[in-house]
Amino acid sequence: MFDSLSDRLGNVFDKLRGRGALSEDDVRAAMREVRVALLEADVALSVTRKFIDKVTEKAVGHQVLKSVTPGQQVVKIVHDELVEMLGGDEVAEIDLDARPPVVIMMVGLQGSGKTTTTAKLGKLLREKRGKKALLASLDVNRPAAQEQLRVLGEQAGVGTLPIVPGQQPVDIARRALEAAKLQAVDVLLLDTAGRLHVDEALMAEMKAVAAVSAPTEVLLVVDALTGQDAVNVAQSFTDEVPLTGVVLTRLDGDARGGAALSMREVTGKPVKFAGMGEKIDAIETFRPRGIADRILGMGDVVSLVEKAAATIKEEDAEALAKRMAKGQFDLNDLRTQLRQMQSMGGLGMLAGLMPGMKKAKQAMQASGMDDRVLLRMDAIIGSMTPKERTNPVLMNAKRKKRVAAGSGTEVQDVNKLLKMHQEMGRAMKQLRKMGGLKGLGAMLGGGGMGGMGGGGMPGLPGGAGADQLPPDLQNLLKKN
Repeated sequence: MFDSLSDRLGNVFDKLRGRGALSEDDVRAAMREVRVALLEADVALSVTRKFIDKVTEKAVGHQVLKSVTPGQQVVKIVHDELVEMLGGDEVAEIDLDARPPVVIMMVGLQGSGKTTTTAKLGKLLREKRGKKALLASLDVNRPAAQEQLRVLGEQAGVGTLPIVPGQQPVDIARRALEAAKLQAVDVLLLDTAGRLHVDEALMAEMKAVAAVSAPTEVLLVVDALTGQDAVNVAQSFTDEVPLTGVVLTRLDGDARGGAALSMREVTGKPVKFAGMGEKIDAIETFRPRGIADRILGMGDVVSLVEKAAATIKEEDAEALAKRMAKGQFDLNDLRTQLRQMQSMGGLGMLAGLMPGMKKAKQAMQASGMDDRVLLRMDAIIGSMTPKERTNPVLMNAKRKKRVAAGSGTEVQDVNKLLKMHQEMGRAMKQLRKMGGLKGLGAMLGGGGMGGMGGGGMPGLPGGAGADQLPPDLQNLLKKN
């Protein structure tokens, strides 16, 4: 997500940081490059022009150019303006503060991912908000659209309105409302019909359904991969339907990100959710600050914590914490960590969310690393006996050969894994001496990420910087 834009902006800001003192000409030259980068990322021209004007006005000020770190100051201004362009510090939450059943009407063009998003939202509301949801398909035009929502509802664990052949959208909406009231449903999600393009018949149908259902939320679903067309579609719907927000789908596959950057400014409506993949739970709350952080290579700690909370079982985390407190960390613990990394999205996903790890992610890609290395390491540990996993000191040359043969790897791979385990064990002990995770949090700035300014993580075991992987870990992860 945003990879192309992030790389271009990273190069521009690296030059600024490396120059020390800056002149007004330096800043204006950099802003010209930023302008090109935004336009190439498919950001709307009007949005780009307004953004550059705002940043330039602030960046050429006396306080910036005469400051000790003018390059960093310019980056901060760009970051703050990006946050503002994306919607500000406020996260646009879905409005559920109404008399149930709260009606959420999903609108959009055909192929935008509207039906899948409806099921994803139903699952999110059930699991994250504790709401009882009901899904109803009003799409009588697309073949098997209603059946598709029924199947997706089963996968999401959310109820769907029974299908009555031949019934028209407005009548389905009325029946859905009655069913929602009878079943004491908290939220009713209406998946309306799409079209290949915006037309009068589509808009008339939307208005008729809205008149019957009185929706609290009208969410427009648009495909981020369509770039500027997504913004044009949003503008067309805004002119005809009282939208309350936007859901961007396939944002994980959009390396440019222009739709996300333009949407709020052009439509005046907040982006509320982002679809991040095909899986039924691949949907995130859209956080402007987190997105701006990702674009500028600063990571997205909130999303990382949310992924961890959704993936890592609390009892597993507590058990590991207790073992860490005793200075214990065996290969079973390492295997658990590797599997959690896989379930959280793999190495690339985690590196993209961790502050300062942009260069590490690039290094991983350049050296051919991918998530198969996690599978390979898991296979090596799986080929060991329970005693060997608990007590890696037992691993002599003969045992290493056996494990390598059993896992389809080389003895040097086994050695690298064992070395990684030793280093992680030492890191755990040093972390314990610092006072555990609380002590580390205090060292980094009161439990936040404040101490990570400048891209480093001072005081971490081995003096590892946050902008690069430790050499031994790089070697371990490289394909042989």
